Amino acid sequence: MLTYVSDIIYLVSAVFFIVGIKMLSSPATARRGNYLSALAMVMTVGTTLVVGQIADYTWIIAGVAVGTVVGALAAQWVKMTAMPQLVALFNGLGGAASGLVAVSEYFRRLDTLESYLVIVILLSLTVGAITLSGSLIAYGKLQELIPGRPITYPLQNWGNLLLMLAALGVGIFLVIEPSRIDWFLVLVGISLLIGVLMVLPIGGADMPVVVALLNSFSGIAVAFTGFVLSAKVLIIVGSLVGASGIFLTVAMCVAMNRSVWNVIFGAFGQLDVAAAGPGVAPAAQGAVKAYTIDDALVMLENSDLVIIVPGFGMAAAQAQHAVRELSDKLGERGIEVKFAVHPVAGRMPGHMNVLLAEANVPYDQLYDMDAINDQFKTAGVAMVIGANDVVNPAANEDPSSPIYGMPILRAEEARTVMVLKRSMNPGFAGIDNQLFLRDNTMMLFGDAKSTLSKLVAALKN
Repeated sequence: MLTYVSDIIYLVSAVFFIVGIKMLSSPATARRGNYLSALAMVMTVGTTLVVGQIADYTWIIAGVAVGTVVGALAAQWVKMTAMPQLVALFNGLGGAASGLVAVSEYFRRLDTLESYLVIVILLSLTVGAITLSGSLIAYGKLQELIPGRPITYPLQNWGNLLLMLAALGVGIFLVIEPSRIDWFLVLVGISLLIGVLMVLPIGGADMPVVVALLNSFSGIAVAFTGFVLSAKVLIIVGSLVGASGIFLTVAMCVAMNRSVWNVIFGAFGQLDVAAAGPGVAPAAQGAVKAYTIDDALVMLENSDLVIIVPGFGMAAAQAQHAVRELSDKLGERGIEVKFAVHPVAGRMPGHMNVLLAEANVPYDQLYDMDAINDQFKTAGVAMVIGANDVVNPAANEDPSSPIYGMPILRAEEARTVMVLKRSMNPGFAGIDNQLFLRDNTMMLFGDAKSTLSKLVAALKN
């Protein structure tokens, strides 16, 4: 009877996971979806602890206690602007958990290993280790502990291919000779090295894709772990996360008009950054026109529609609350405000949505690229806050540009483009943005949060 009850609970949990992930697709239901998925996880873990015939709960209780404290502190201390780094670490921890289970099961069953079990253990180990080391490198780039630009080396793609073939060869050998612990440890090392060398050549412009891909890897590793442990719920949940991560990765690539292969192996942005020098925009035609707060106020007050385009600069300045306050003040004057969110704005999928939701920006003011692009031509002001590549007209106009063909937000079609930016430094792609030099563009240089606060104060007066 206990087995039947546990199976029913696992089935209900799986349904909750599916529905919860579906609810994450909309800001209006994302929070409830998160709670529902968390409830499913509690049901699953609790049931496993009851029916798992566990001899000693000491280490389990200790692990739960430590994890609870770390999770609670992270939720309180980690700023929303650092959420991409936290997600990268979570991906890595998921890969580490799967890899450790694989190692544990390998040594526990070393004398009775069958081919099927060896294969799933090695798959769980390999994908988990790649996820762990790759996620740590992604974290380092996002946290600026290591350079965010592509870090390349001679014959890097061929080297990565050889490492993958070596991992495959070692895996086949271990299926034939599963008791060779030395070769098992070699596979651990190769897998960790693949993760490092795979992410190092990827630049900051492609971080949303990397985060989505590593999230998918963590799910795939969990699914393989489910086969190792004969745990159906792990197979279901891991497959859900793996599949959704793959779909999200493809969607991110479509939003940049590039293939997953190009993102992983293309070292995008390296040549542009090298040509311009670190932190220096390449030479461009036209003149920069800097304006004052009073100039900007006049433009805003004479607009019927203001479209705000958030970017990573908004996150870096922690300006999301000031943006919402500006939106409220404009609304009080009868000026309609909409937010245009590009799929790859920021450093992780949904980064801008998360920040704006934290600032309590109403969900019905958020528009994706396809829904908002045709409205720019009717806007009095397109306010670009720290965004760069996602509004670069070169994507439509310059066939020689590395981002040519990338779908962008057509901010240049507004009557006035108001750009809040610290300097003329390029974005993640290292490419100069001609939008900043156009006749209808006014530049407001300075910290975005400070600039927005000054605009709000001016509107109040």
